[in-house]
Amino acid sequence: MAFLCQRDSYAREFTTTVVSCSPAELQTDASGGKKEVLSGFHVVLEDTLLFPEGGGQPDDRGTINDISVLRVTRRGAQADHFTQTPLSPGSQVQVRVDWERRFDHMQQHSGQHLITAVADHLFGLKTTSWELGRLRSVIELDSPSVTAEQVAAIEQSVNQKIRDRLPVSVRELSLDDPEVEQVRGRGLPDDHAGPIRVVTIEGVDSNMCCGTHVSNLSDLQVIKILGTEKGKKNKSNLIFLAGHRVLKWMDRSHGREKALTTLLKCGAEDHVEAVKKLQNATKLLQKNNLSLLRDLAVHTAHSLRSSPDWGSVVTLHRKEGDSEFMNIIANEIGSEETLLFLTVGDEKGAGLFLLAGPAEAVETLGPRVAEVLEGKGAGKKGRFQGKATKMSQRAEVQALLQDYVSSQSAEE
Repeated sequence: MAFLCQRDSYAREFTTTVVSCSPAELQTDASGGKKEVLSGFHVVLEDTLLFPEGGGQPDDRGTINDISVLRVTRRGAQADHFTQTPLSPGSQVQVRVDWERRFDHMQQHSGQHLITAVADHLFGLKTTSWELGRLRSVIELDSPSVTAEQVAAIEQSVNQKIRDRLPVSVRELSLDDPEVEQVRGRGLPDDHAGPIRVVTIEGVDSNMCCGTHVSNLSDLQVIKILGTEKGKKNKSNLIFLAGHRVLKWMDRSHGREKALTTLLKCGAEDHVEAVKKLQNATKLLQKNNLSLLRDLAVHTAHSLRSSPDWGSVVTLHRKEGDSEFMNIIANEIGSEETLLFLTVGDEKGAGLFLLAGPAEAVETLGPRVAEVLEGKGAGKKGRFQGKATKMSQRAEVQALLQDYVSSQSAEE
């Protein structure tokens, strides 16, 4: 039996009966990429307005008696609704669907059917899978490449069919119906039971599908193909938007265009040229800055060499600089008898460090320096460098180096 959401995708609320309610857990994505497990209940209803995930389409959201449904999953011929509040079996409940999410999914899913059919008809490009994403949807095509001309032709054709207001119908066929052989599909789930649901775009396509769809292509409004990307195993990914997502994309694009117009102080048609000029100017400044930084590193090295503070341990910290700056100093000094500890970055926060000197000493002290600075590093041939998170502990490193030199002197 098909659920109400499949029999009437435009229904927004209805009344049904709770069949069962059992304890359950739901794993969700929390902040920082971590997983969070929620305790709650799986509620089964006599029928449901909320679509369970399937066929590449995410599940619906909604409420049961104003209790939020956080996930809907299919289990055989029934749907489990995850809630954090129990509901009594046998009770009558009011179910409402999050219509904005539902209609968006209807537009994207029907849009996928249309693009898939047209791509196959025009160029023999077969769809192997698809994904309805949060911001954009992706159709995987069984071809290593798709040309810009093919993309343009597909987009023109699908939008013409939307303007033609072609009807979309849903019907059910028994498994032994001969017509099943003529219907496009990528197989049925292992636990499928009952008749096969077929979605037909009049004169364009018939396809096995369990998802929710528009009843007329005019409800798609418009389809925009954003382009293609290289897929896996000699396949191509076609990225598209349908319906209201196109308007949202245009709003975001127009907002960025207005912001760039203000920042670049030129019209939209001159944005690309203005950015190219800025990039060229930035590259020239970076080149000049690098040259000055190298000169400064050489000068700094000579100053350290001639400084009265020159000794067995020499330290230097600069706020500005990079790894190359420190290595130039070490190269210029070139002393194998002195431990040279150089750092650049925030005096109390994160930065870079370099320890240079006798190979044996550096090999011993390098990991310990990284540990004191709460960082990581690696090295070879008398150099150990890396990133640090606690530059405020440079004095502890200097003391560590002095202690090492003192102990070596004592042994001699």
